Amino acid sequence: MPATLNYRQAVFGPGLALVPSRPQACWMYVVCCLLFMCHRYSHASLDFKYHRTDFLEKFLKDVHANFSSITHLYSIGKSVEGRELSVIVIGETPNEHRIGIPEVKYIGNIHGNEPVSREILLHLIEYLVSSYQTDANITDLINSVRIHILPSMNPDGFEVSRVGKCSGTHGRYNANNTDLNRNFPEPFGGRVSPFEPETEAVIRWIHSEPFVLSASFHGGAVLTAYPYDNNNQGSTNYSRSPDDDVFKYLAKTYSFNHKSMYKGNLCKMKFLDGVTNGAKWYSIAGGMQDYNYVWGQCFEVTVELSCCKYPPAAQLPHFWDQNKAALTALLKQAHLGIKGRVLDQDNSPVSKATVNVFGRKNLIPFQTSKLGEYYRLLVPGEYTLMVEAKGFKSMNKTVNVFDGTSSSSAVVSDFILTKLDESQQT
Repeated sequence: MPATLNYRQAVFGPGLALVPSRPQACWMYVVCCLLFMCHRYSHASLDFKYHRTDFLEKFLKDVHANFSSITHLYSIGKSVEGRELSVIVIGETPNEHRIGIPEVKYIGNIHGNEPVSREILLHLIEYLVSSYQTDANITDLINSVRIHILPSMNPDGFEVSRVGKCSGTHGRYNANNTDLNRNFPEPFGGRVSPFEPETEAVIRWIHSEPFVLSASFHGGAVLTAYPYDNNNQGSTNYSRSPDDDVFKYLAKTYSFNHKSMYKGNLCKMKFLDGVTNGAKWYSIAGGMQDYNYVWGQCFEVTVELSCCKYPPAAQLPHFWDQNKAALTALLKQAHLGIKGRVLDQDNSPVSKATVNVFGRKNLIPFQTSKLGEYYRLLVPGEYTLMVEAKGFKSMNKTVNVFDGTSSSSAVVSDFILTKLDESQQT
């Protein structure tokens, strides 16, 4: 009996009165404890295969259940056939936006027959949540960025697609036979078909949070493209945005952190550094990328993941290995540039104030949120910001911007506006 007591104290520590004194009972207690710990702290590792939509939904629910303190699960709407468009949030405060924390989103499987992104994003979700508090870099990322991931924008198209089809359009479109990446409002004019339920859901989503950075994922090439996607001048003309330098930087961040994209010679195509202006590659009307930038104040790039649109599942580990570092490197770019708030003299937020960067004339000026927040992704340099709001004196400020990705925060610069006298208001 003393030997049993000593063993119990050695394993569980002295004073644990609930541990049985008999050796057989003691081992049963150990087994029960281990089973409880496995249920509470672990989850089955995601396998490398193509998962149907019912599994995808279950996987997201399981991740949220196991990591509820850093995740939030919600739906932005439903597909034509009624499938949920589920989004999982990963962040230190997953349930709500926090002032000063940038919002970022990743969108996969826009074209149903390009499902590599769907699986890669599921593996990214697993990697992020399982690395929290064990990997310092991932922990810092999750604590400083609120990450939204929509693994599949087109679940209906995916369900009818066929593995091994490297080209063609079978499954590309939604259940109404519409290309979702040609279905958004077009900043350069031209008509698009009536908005689909999936498109309307994403448009609402874009405007529901102050998204700063975004990436959409496709297949059929290996490269990163950036706005503009259209210019009404032909398919081989470069369509330069006011923030062209920032978009090039973002695109190269992905390509140079990818294990082979930066070579620029994959899939029998040649693109310097593995990046291209969208319209220079080929122009499209109604693309999601341009809508995000022009109307959503969100810098979105388009990432092409595989030469074959729907490659065999055996290749998925290779694609995850190729993209893993690039996916996290791009998320960190939410800290690029400058951020802050526009307030009045009573320290109350000024919403819908325009925040312009001298020399950059956006088609629609960037505005502050209801909390008075603004975010502007900018490469390091000196910039003059001009802030204007109805009923207030305008204000200019020159700011030195450095790379904030290493410190996990963009440069912070707040503006305190002075109200106009009644005689000054028009």
